[in-house]
Amino acid sequence: MAVATTMRPLVSLALPQKGAARLATQIFLAVVGTLILTLSAKTKVDFGPVDMSLQTLAIFLIAAVFGLRLGVATLLLYLAEGALGVPVFQSSPEKGVGIAYMLGTTGGYLVGFVVAAAIVGYAADRGWDRSIVTFFGAVLLAEIVMLALGFAWLAGLIGAERAWQFGIVPFIVPDLVKVALASAAVPAVWSLARK
Repeated sequence: MAVATTMRPLVSLALPQKGAARLATQIFLAVVGTLILTLSAKTKVDFGPVDMSLQTLAIFLIAAVFGLRLGVATLLLYLAEGALGVPVFQSSPEKGVGIAYMLGTTGGYLVGFVVAAAIVGYAADRGWDRSIVTFFGAVLLAEIVMLALGFAWLAGLIGAERAWQFGIVPFIVPDLVKVALASAAVPAVWSLARK
């Protein structure tokens, strides 16, 4: 019984166990998650074809707290809002809205967001977010996969050399800081919750 309790994401501590109340709470959390993602996206620094924001940190934290299913559902809801033209993305509405924006220079990163949430959520569901070391490995893997998808997409649009120069290099140090912050914050919260 104790093993099952520890192998759940943080949100499981607050969710009703079943029924309509659980579903309503999950929907509410997903909507709040998309609001956090939008605010984190709008907190940005212009770097060229792809801007830097707090969004990856928000994705890591949401996925860790919500777990795989609710984390990925939140990211998919966020993308659906963007596809419908709601200006939730970093440079929307300035650089476009909807599907046209999503197929632009940030398209690969948007797909990467969902995959990163899946990786981090999977780790949280298995209790890897209790340790800084194991959680750092999961978050770092999520970051690498997200950047790889972003790079591949951007390289198809502007060429590999420019994609590396503008879509990867400026983000290495800031994203490593975000990986470290998420990797330290979530185990710290678990430590407090246990007390």
